[in-house]
Amino acid sequence: MAAEGGGKEMNEIKTQFTTREGVYKLLTHSEYSRPNRVPFNSQGSNPVKVSFVNVNDQSGNGDRICFNVGRELYFYIYKGVRKAADLSKPIDKRIYKGTQPTCHDFNHLTATAESVSLLVGFSAGQVQLIDPIKKETSKLFNEERLIDKSRVTCVKWVPGSESLFLVSHASGNMYLYNVEHTCGTTAPHYQVLKQGENYSVHTCKSKSTRNPLLKWTVGEGALNEFAFSPDGKFLACVSQDGFLRVFNFDAVELHGTMKSYFGGLLCVCWSPDGKYIVAGGEDDLVTVWSFLDCRVIARGHGHKSWVSVVAFDHYTTSVEESDPMEFSGSDEDFQDQMIHFGRDRANSTQSRLSKRNSTDSRPVSVTYRFGSVGQDTQLCLWDLTEDILFPHLPLSRTRTHTNVMNATSPPAGATIITNTSSNTTNGNNSGANNPGINSLSTTLPRSNSLPHSAGSGGGIGSGIMDSAIATGVSKFATLSLHDRKERHHEKDHKRNHSMGHISSKSSDKLNLLTKTKTDPAKTLGTLLCPRMEDVPLLEPLICKKIAHERLTVLIFLEDCLVTACQEGFICTWARPGKVVKQGT
Repeated sequence: MAAEGGGKEMNEIKTQFTTREGVYKLLTHSEYSRPNRVPFNSQGSNPVKVSFVNVNDQSGNGDRICFNVGRELYFYIYKGVRKAADLSKPIDKRIYKGTQPTCHDFNHLTATAESVSLLVGFSAGQVQLIDPIKKETSKLFNEERLIDKSRVTCVKWVPGSESLFLVSHASGNMYLYNVEHTCGTTAPHYQVLKQGENYSVHTCKSKSTRNPLLKWTVGEGALNEFAFSPDGKFLACVSQDGFLRVFNFDAVELHGTMKSYFGGLLCVCWSPDGKYIVAGGEDDLVTVWSFLDCRVIARGHGHKSWVSVVAFDHYTTSVEESDPMEFSGSDEDFQDQMIHFGRDRANSTQSRLSKRNSTDSRPVSVTYRFGSVGQDTQLCLWDLTEDILFPHLPLSRTRTHTNVMNATSPPAGATIITNTSSNTTNGNNSGANNPGINSLSTTLPRSNSLPHSAGSGGGIGSGIMDSAIATGVSKFATLSLHDRKERHHEKDHKRNHSMGHISSKSSDKLNLLTKTKTDPAKTLGTLLCPRMEDVPLLEPLICKKIAHERLTVLIFLEDCLVTACQEGFICTWARPGKVVKQGT
């Protein structure tokens, strides 16, 4: 990735950034934190996390925000881009002794203006059910730590349920609870329900129904995060052993797996239509995995340290109609395509995405937007276009052109093709004559959508550029071949991998366990973990340093996106055109 400028510019904290849809601006008056606003000394503390819920009150300002900082937990009215944050009046504030909050999740099904159900996981292994509106503590699960003594890494309500929730731990175990059941006064005994490759599921042996209902043991080392698919039927888990595992949740069966390029996986998310999963972690990469094909379809390289959060932007993911003149199928297929058009235009983005026509024709053009934040204090936004998703199918005029011309490797400092709403840059391509690239990689695109102009260069025919401009490709990320010699890429990439800003004895033990139990040589170059040159490499649409401390939160809302860093500051970034007059 080309540098954005000198060292001073690289270290400067950004307060706005530009994408194809416009300018995102940091609203300093909408920053949430502890009431004294003093930066938190985060050494040895668990990551700051943020949860949102809408209580559907009559005021029209029903959004509520919960966040943890050290031993403290806060619950505020969230005013977003509309009004300045009032830190003097938290609805609820709690300070814990002997343990720290690590994660939390609201039950959106039961939330009202009078009551909300909030699950809070803790560093000592307990899970608390509280109501921050009523300021009540309802129940405490795993109170005596008889079920699991390790840190809670993730807690979520089961989609569509008012009583079931799932909890993962640093032990590598997950537990399914029911809020209506007790946990018992003795350690639970289990019997095997189902076993598979590197996972097992157990039920609790008891005369009466008690928690946990199920115990999942997944992989080796800590289970760092899990995420339910949009329809709630599947569960994606990422572990310290570097594996993504996707389960059919109800059938407790393994659907597919993926291995990180290096180190553990720390975060995971689903696309709005459930077709793609993005994971990030200690290889400094974001990896895009196809749920339907069970394979890696792209990697993104923009971070300089561990990736801590990945999230899809449901509001910017777009579906665009293709030019009917581009259709190349039969008359019957054409009529079927038009029927799909009529249905698609009447539905939401998620519905339109899920009803994609499966023929080689393209009734719609899809661009998925997702973001990532990391320990390098950088925010990256990525566009995942059909050129990456369907590289073997013909291009329509409404989509960006992929340059797969044979070309020699560029000299040092050669520029790359960039098309954004603000500039267009020409450059050289590499690949065809590079002995480090196999025959497969010459057909693989590399997405380059950098936010700055990298200068000008030769090597691209004017006819291609004229055609690109004429068809309005600036709306999407332009793709070209790899822009540097792939034979050096793996060595460079491994050299640039950081081991994170903060290490601990426990994480070192987990890393050692991972190395001894999983031999990377047996997975690298397989479908589990393709080599770098065997899949398209995405470049970020934007990559900006936005904090002094490592970033731990990225949430996309309708009129803004929310980030948080380990200093305990929760920042609101207004979307283009959403800034209120008194805001900035």
